[in-house]
Amino acid sequence: MSRPASAKALARSQGTERSLTFVTGLLALLAGTAVLVLSAGWFGTYRARRPVLDPAVTEWLAAREPVVLRVVAIVAGLALLVFGLWWCFRSLRPEAKPDLRLDRTEGRALTVTAGALSAAVQADTEAVDGVTKAKVRSVGDPGEPALRLQVWLREGTDLRRVWRDLDAEVLARARTALGVETLPVAVRIELGASPRRRVR
Repeated sequence: MSRPASAKALARSQGTERSLTFVTGLLALLAGTAVLVLSAGWFGTYRARRPVLDPAVTEWLAAREPVVLRVVAIVAGLALLVFGLWWCFRSLRPEAKPDLRLDRTEGRALTVTAGALSAAVQADTEAVDGVTKAKVRSVGDPGEPALRLQVWLREGTDLRRVWRDLDAEVLARARTALGVETLPVAVRIELGASPRRRVR
């Protein structure tokens, strides 16, 4: 189940990573519990004194098809290695900046690039009185656009007025341009600090 666009505007999704971590931790917990139960002697005192991988089992496996078992073990190890590398690169990859498809009609397709949208919203935001700098990032999916907006304000700026101008002018213009009724936006505001004075 995908997250709503409002959640995507706040932060990058880590649901898949958390699910894999939970499953891995659960398997490790079950394996540890099984070893603990085995060593506690619940399956017999003599069984608790023997190795976890019973020699009878290893001898049985060796008597069957040792070459096939070794090949299976090597292939499984390589598969786990490839999966681990793929998962590592997937987790470290930069977050995508999706382009927005406003019209999918064949012959009249209209797409707004993420860079163009971010630049337009950034210019409108920096034009608001009291804003010294703005940074905008397009996130979400092509069908469910969302924005992350970081704003730096000049010292002494009325925060409520800036917020009202952002909603009534900048974001309203963006919603109108994209043809959407709702546009989830996560806004982070940095208040300007007064300059330090040297004491002589």
